[in-house]
Amino acid sequence: MPLITKISTQKRKGRYNIFIDNEYAFSVNERTLVERCLLKGTELSLEDIEEIKKAEADSQALQLAMTFLSYQPRSVYEVLEYLNKHEISQEASQTAVEDLMDLNYINDEDFARLFIKNNLRVGKDGPRGITRKLKQKGVAANTIQDALYEIEEEEWIDAGIRLIHSLIHQVGKLSYKEIKKKALTKLQNHGFDQDLGELIIDHLDIETNEDEQLEALEKQGTKAWKKYRKDDGFKRKQKVRHFLFQHGFSSGEIDSFLNGEVVDLEEIDEY
Repeated sequence: MPLITKISTQKRKGRYNIFIDNEYAFSVNERTLVERCLLKGTELSLEDIEEIKKAEADSQALQLAMTFLSYQPRSVYEVLEYLNKHEISQEASQTAVEDLMDLNYINDEDFARLFIKNNLRVGKDGPRGITRKLKQKGVAANTIQDALYEIEEEEWIDAGIRLIHSLIHQVGKLSYKEIKKKALTKLQNHGFDQDLGELIIDHLDIETNEDEQLEALEKQGTKAWKKYRKDDGFKRKQKVRHFLFQHGFSSGEIDSFLNGEVVDLEEIDEY
């Protein structure tokens, strides 16, 4: 029967090397050493050795997983991926995750709820953006949807307003249509759908008054008029018209600018 012929300490505190029949066999932690009464001269069956190795692998996986979880909550998938990167066997990883799930240290339902709540508090993602991120973390689609159903519409509105709030400073510089377009694009890029985006914009109340719209027309029109100063009269006006139309101004507003009713075009050319 295999015989422990030597036990040596590792540089890592609390770890020991076990030599069987004068050859290195495996390493154990101090707890396993004591619980299994592993001493020089102890005989071990092949079954004993396999049990010890499995217990050690399970213990190592559990410790790694708990350290990983100590920094922040994780999904089941994230923990398994972390253990895999540390070359923990699939069997030991699964055992560790199941143990932690039994202790409720890992729970994808709670993880999804917390992830969403944190985003609503300090983040800027909409429902689709959050769904995408949670799926990347391996959370099941039905689990994500169940968590999203718990969120009131007002909470999404607050998150969306936080995302596009800076666009308020564009009032008087851009047309209302362009501000709204930029806001919707930004919201959609962060996972808000069209209807929710429209609702958020309504709550932000960014619609400009007549004076602010006129100010924006003057700023953008002057910019375009200077930009195309090298073109001849007709071509220049056509390019300016297209530019202003692309920036959300109506035909009537564009005509008023090109007719010199907003700002004297000759004065612009003098600078």
